[in-house]
Amino acid sequence: MDLFNLNCRIMNFIHCLKERCKVDPQDRVDLMGRSGELMHLTEREQSAEPACTLLRERQTYIPLLVYGTSEGNEGEKYVPLLADLPNSHPELTEEDFKAKQEIDQVMSGGQFESLEKTLSTYIPEAELSEVCRVLYGKELVRVDLPRQALEAASARDFELQGYVFEAEPEQLRPARLVRVGLVQNKIVLPTDAPVLDQIKALHKRVGEMVEVAAMCGVNIICFQEAWTMPFAFCTREREPWTEFAESAEEGYTTRFCQELAKKYNMVVVSPILERDEIHGETLWNTAVVVSNSGKVLGKTRKNHIPRVGDFNESTYYMEGNTGHRVFQTQFGRIAVNICYGRHHPLNWFLYGLNGAEIIFNPSATVGALSEPMWSIEARNAAIANHCFTCAINRVGTEYFKNEFTSGDGKKAHHDFGHFYGSSYVAAPDGSRTPGLSRTRDGLLVTELDLNLNRQIADKWNFKMTGRYDMYAEELSKAVQHEFQPNIIRE
Repeated sequence: MDLFNLNCRIMNFIHCLKERCKVDPQDRVDLMGRSGELMHLTEREQSAEPACTLLRERQTYIPLLVYGTSEGNEGEKYVPLLADLPNSHPELTEEDFKAKQEIDQVMSGGQFESLEKTLSTYIPEAELSEVCRVLYGKELVRVDLPRQALEAASARDFELQGYVFEAEPEQLRPARLVRVGLVQNKIVLPTDAPVLDQIKALHKRVGEMVEVAAMCGVNIICFQEAWTMPFAFCTREREPWTEFAESAEEGYTTRFCQELAKKYNMVVVSPILERDEIHGETLWNTAVVVSNSGKVLGKTRKNHIPRVGDFNESTYYMEGNTGHRVFQTQFGRIAVNICYGRHHPLNWFLYGLNGAEIIFNPSATVGALSEPMWSIEARNAAIANHCFTCAINRVGTEYFKNEFTSGDGKKAHHDFGHFYGSSYVAAPDGSRTPGLSRTRDGLLVTELDLNLNRQIADKWNFKMTGRYDMYAEELSKAVQHEFQPNIIRE
């Protein structure tokens, strides 16, 4: 949605609220964000630019309308918006429900919240379970999340969902239960705020979410790609973005994650922009794995670097050199397939070949480019490799001061597009959780029984029936300069 249309919709939104709340049209109107920002607006303003600033740069929903008379004699009154009410609220009329949908869309910058919410809203309940069965596989049991965690998530304004992947009981092996947490979030401060302020703000925000994960009994938690910074690689500017790079072993963020890991007895997967000080201060896109003991278990680097429109990340770093490392943790063997690597089936395959039981895919990807592929790739990898996969995507739209182009002939722009969240977990039997919101911060808690990996392998035998010797022979020929495709012609 362009800025002009968003301005018009916000002004119309304010006008409608005034009518609903019986506010004099000449009254002062402010919009209050959840984090406390107040943006002053009046009917006489030419546009809703301040509201757009709040929506687009601060990345926050607007829960309150604050109003008072133009003389200020009656003081301020606070009116909760429909956007804060659940769709099932008993006081919502049909007219209110339609207004709420419009408000929800404005509040999310024109983005619908989630596929799941749309399905549950419009598909009859009698058919919904069958639709979900086709889309997501077998129905999953919900995790019974502690009330304390639910209240904390609500107070801190992020979505909290929980599901269980069950396996059949076995005679010789006890259940191997592990709880994983996936964190998706917006940036907290504008992209032109001081670098250290941005990092600290994200540490604080994600730290709050990790605390809730600990309340839910999470054993392994993974953050989104380059979680301590805006995803600024689309700008192709070196400064100030390279200043976000840190040492994987001793950096500010790694020390922060070590504290979290030790405090909550939790393995932390922390994808960062790494500065390799030993090797010429080279930059890498890296995931640091911190053991629940608080020690750095190791790191793994992004194997595949995109060169697609704005995704020309080789301006900053090149393909990783750590191969397909798998980390043995107290809770199971994990691997990290960073972002663009999910488009490469052999990348998933080699993590599986090295024994990964859970493969995390921390990402940063936008709707116009990849959303139709998102729900397929990690799920297909779980099926093909007899393991669990965890797809994590950031959320929100990030705006940059300087315009940049995408090499596609289109006009320069200030944003990369909408990061659509929708983080989910997939199992080797093809089942998967619903995705988190497309517009909100969220924590997805899933309980996995790792015995399911072997049970599905015994059923489908993909690894046993794989012709790895044949694939290896043909691949070894295909990478040679004199390779000729094996095509039979008449």
